[in-house]
Amino acid sequence: MVSPAVITAPPPSSADSGSGTIPELTPPPAFATPQAALPRTLWGLDPFQLYTRYWAAHGVQVVRQGEPSPIVKHAELFLLTEPRTLVLFKLQSVVMDALNWVNPQVLFLRLHNTRERAYREQVVTDPYDRFVKFTRLYDRWDHLARVVLTPEREVAELWQSAPDPLTGWRRLRRFTPRIDRMTLSVDGNAYGESSDRELAYFVHDLLETWQRPDATVARAHRGPGGVWKDPTSSVGPGAKFIGPVWIGAGRHITGDRTPVIGPAVLWDDPNQRPATEALEWLDIQPTAPPAEPAPKSTTTAERILKRSFDIVFAFFAILVTLPLYPFVMLAIWIEDGRPFFFAHKRETIAGREFPCLKFRSMRKDAEKIKQQLKALNRADGPQFYIENDPRLTRVGKILRKYNLDELPQFWNVLLGDMSIVGPRPSPYSENQFCPPWREARLSVRPGVTGLWQVRRTRRAGSDFQEWIKYDIEYVETRTWWLDMVIIYKTVMTMVRKGTRQ
Repeated sequence: MVSPAVITAPPPSSADSGSGTIPELTPPPAFATPQAALPRTLWGLDPFQLYTRYWAAHGVQVVRQGEPSPIVKHAELFLLTEPRTLVLFKLQSVVMDALNWVNPQVLFLRLHNTRERAYREQVVTDPYDRFVKFTRLYDRWDHLARVVLTPEREVAELWQSAPDPLTGWRRLRRFTPRIDRMTLSVDGNAYGESSDRELAYFVHDLLETWQRPDATVARAHRGPGGVWKDPTSSVGPGAKFIGPVWIGAGRHITGDRTPVIGPAVLWDDPNQRPATEALEWLDIQPTAPPAEPAPKSTTTAERILKRSFDIVFAFFAILVTLPLYPFVMLAIWIEDGRPFFFAHKRETIAGREFPCLKFRSMRKDAEKIKQQLKALNRADGPQFYIENDPRLTRVGKILRKYNLDELPQFWNVLLGDMSIVGPRPSPYSENQFCPPWREARLSVRPGVTGLWQVRRTRRAGSDFQEWIKYDIEYVETRTWWLDMVIIYKTVMTMVRKGTRQ
């Protein structure tokens, strides 16, 4: 049998029953000892300590305002969150790529809550205990969290010493240069520490997320059936478990009852609660960085074929579009005079610089105005982008809308500086943000179009990460067929633009 304990079962969703009713969580038992008033613990750790151990297993120290915990020097990263808030999200993939390759001083994360809002139904009666109606009660905690990841101890101390969250956010933006900041949007969950129901959701999700609690919890040992148990607990030979189950100190399970269905926690017996063990940061395995990009090698014949295709395609593209040149140049001259073309220094294969040609779509003093507009930059990386850019001329807006400003780049293809398909051509300053990304993308010629241009979603806070992702994907997997698909999608996009009313 299972000794008296609080079992945290998975919080049911509104779809768990036909009526949409969600039962109340099992309340803690009223122990007869004075220890009953103490918070529940597992392996000597309360829910917040389990939370900090989870992030410590990833080399991350949780830092919240007003808490006197010291900033440890052995943490790889610091997670800055608001007081009384717990967050869970995945570090791998986009987040770790940004941290290891772009290396921002401050990485702002917008967490989009993936958990459905649960509700329960309560019976309302009159003073004579007669039924009146049902009332649907939704969870009040509906917090879409903003958090920060930083490798800098000074930034963590700045956040920790702030008197309130608003001051903390202002400090981070005031003392961190824009070039050293980055913003991403990721899926995750936020929980209110002051709500028992939210803590139950948190423990439920933690059990499903944390596969190896023994990484930072010395008392966690693998038991029969894959459960994690305390050394002082026991599991009978006939016990059955379905899903993840964690068993606290002093709990004993025999095999003569129904299976324990997880995610579930059997909290420590208050009479046998172990002391909280110190966290040894030096014993934590460092988080592995992402693998270095591996550009695909090509044969001499493949390179000759691609270069031949570039020359033929560019020649016919110039032949077809050349009649448009006088009209575009005339429109530019009427509105803003000369020059008709704009040449910007970009890097091509092996880092060689070349003048990337475009029809001029901006005012002559665009670079000077750019310095005044930096505060309005909406891009999440080294790019510069603002809606309704005042530097654009009226003719320039039309050229940008239909990509006509990039027609002169076919001359760059003929000269060997660019290819029809490849990574976006970028200047030296942008390529310094991420050395592995730089070396990968400069292993091939930049393209008039590319994988990023046809796959980007333009979601706020994700454009730069998509740029890195698709550039690396292209250089690692490029084929003749992939180039044809990209060209086709680019042409179809331009056709849709031209026919859109």
